[in-house]
Amino acid sequence: MLSMLHFEPCDLTIDAAAGEAKTPPRFSMVAYTGGLMRVSIFPFPAVVNLEGMDIEDQKLPVRLDHDSRQGVGHTDRVQIDGGRLHAEGVISRSTSWARDVVESGRNGFPWKSSIGAPVREYEFVPEGANVRANGRSFAGPIYVVQKSVLKEISFVDSGADTKATAKVAAHSKETTMKTFAEWLKAQNLDESKLGEDEKKALRAKYETEQPKIESPAPTSAPKPIEQLASPAPPKQPVVEAKTPEPDPIAVRREREAAETLRIEAVRKACGGKFTEIEAKAIAEGWSEKETRVEVLLASRPEAPGIHVVQNLSTPAVLEAAALMSVLPTSRLEKLFAAQVLEAVHRYRGIGIQELGELACGQRLPRFTRDGDGWLRAAFSTVSLPGILSNLANKMLLEGFTYVEDSWRRICRVASVNDFKQHTRYRMTGSFKFQKVAADGELKHGELSEQTFTQQADTHGIMFALTRQMIINDDVGALADIPRQIGMGAAEAIADAAWTLWLSNPTQSDGNAFFSAAHKNYSEGADTALSIDGLTAAEVLFADQTKPNGRPLGIPASILLAPTALKVAAELLMTAAQVNETTTANKPKPADNPHRGKFQVVSSTYLANASFTGNSSKAWYLLADPNRLPALEVAFLNGVDRPTVERADADFNTLGVQFRGYIDFGVKEQDWRGALKMKGES
Repeated sequence: MLSMLHFEPCDLTIDAAAGEAKTPPRFSMVAYTGGLMRVSIFPFPAVVNLEGMDIEDQKLPVRLDHDSRQGVGHTDRVQIDGGRLHAEGVISRSTSWARDVVESGRNGFPWKSSIGAPVREYEFVPEGANVRANGRSFAGPIYVVQKSVLKEISFVDSGADTKATAKVAAHSKETTMKTFAEWLKAQNLDESKLGEDEKKALRAKYETEQPKIESPAPTSAPKPIEQLASPAPPKQPVVEAKTPEPDPIAVRREREAAETLRIEAVRKACGGKFTEIEAKAIAEGWSEKETRVEVLLASRPEAPGIHVVQNLSTPAVLEAAALMSVLPTSRLEKLFAAQVLEAVHRYRGIGIQELGELACGQRLPRFTRDGDGWLRAAFSTVSLPGILSNLANKMLLEGFTYVEDSWRRICRVASVNDFKQHTRYRMTGSFKFQKVAADGELKHGELSEQTFTQQADTHGIMFALTRQMIINDDVGALADIPRQIGMGAAEAIADAAWTLWLSNPTQSDGNAFFSAAHKNYSEGADTALSIDGLTAAEVLFADQTKPNGRPLGIPASILLAPTALKVAAELLMTAAQVNETTTANKPKPADNPHRGKFQVVSSTYLANASFTGNSSKAWYLLADPNRLPALEVAFLNGVDRPTVERADADFNTLGVQFRGYIDFGVKEQDWRGALKMKGES
């Protein structure tokens, strides 16, 4: 199945069965006229070849607007005749939508009909070629749906076939049209607060919903089903002109590109807050304008006919209320939907004890008199533990993203599936192609390997909702503690990575990671970060070899510098000319040969006095860590964010405990992937 298509609206007749209370109303319609229509998945008009349509059942569901939840009735006769699809049936469902169809038909509303059919096969007819289908000739460029399956028929109020009109058997009543301002008011929308694009989109929707008051052009009544001729034997469409078809790959790419852009526009319109509308818009081929209209309508405030007390204390609202004291509005808007933020203001300044009562939906014992009773009652439901866990998770991640993570740009981020020591292999043999001898025998490549190890460990900390916090009613502290722990988790990774990097660990050959023996270390006054120093470093890195003595063949791509050298590094990468002297008689600036060569990465850890091996003058060149890693950070099962879990407090703590943890390991890999310049003599 390629897609479920909702085809053009056509003629229909409703027999309102006036005076027969026990007889359900009947309808008859031309469900599809056999002509061209616009279908969202096709860039050109499409026609359905009725000869290739499979009608699996005479009793098909009849709906309103193709929504399976809005049942209206069913068909009892479906037949193809004269290049058209005819249907009749019964409005048999006892639903509000069925009653709406009948009453609107009695009042003269011009209902249309539309079919829903999955597409099995289709073909493209290019410009300049003609094709016959449904007894007619169509000129390209168009798409012909050659095989489809009829699944349902729907009542709709408007669509692609603007000439089709409905014929209602009951007496019509005069229809009153609403003005655009009245329609907006009925939708609970304020016209003064709408932008011009929103007004245009809403006006288009308004015009499609208004009944037409002019009389339709006279048309002949549709044949009764009994008088319709049997469908002619299937015939294949005959192409009357032979023109080279366009490249099918190009057509498919064009269609896929258009669909990708449409889906991206739909997601942008929904903003991550209207998932149901987003899913329906993507599935049914809505345009960006149609999606924005539905989002706008879904965002309008509800206006109930009678005053009711609404339960606004949902878990999401309570979470947002607890976070109001520690997060700015801009962050809250990214975490919660607009409806949640509208309701949250009534809970501004909420405390822990009130949060517990609202989450449980009942009065709780006074904590100062019965702490154990309060805890048992508060945590006897699912709501409060879930709210606190979600709150801790959000704040943990909030804090986790606050800490500098420049290590991610110089390290390979990997995954391990357990806590055992893992061995990394790097093939170092020669696989250079050799000339094949006359006998056709291929030589075997020389295969050797280097090994590097990696092992993950658990890093974590516990925190508690304590008796003191509950008595003080301090929600801000409850939110701030996991944020601090999230920052601690990020700091643990950064500390481990930079401690190892600056410690210059000894390798299995007895030499330090950065050493002259490894040809990845240089010192002296000429190693300062400058055009000449960078040139020397680039040459030294390029001269690095594999264990078999062959050139490494992997260029440097990252320039790592402490914050004191960050501006100088960025100037070397961006300036077209550089003047590196500070004397009064400055020479003419020299052309910069290194402009744009390397990606600049800077870290405050490199020169921090608390780390052994720190320096404000040393700088580094590194290869792309995904090609040749000098350092690797591995996470258990690839989870590179901390996890929060709730646990019952032990005997020593009157409260509820949480624990945050993350599993990772840091290990140096191949020294050929990095080079250190001391920057001083």
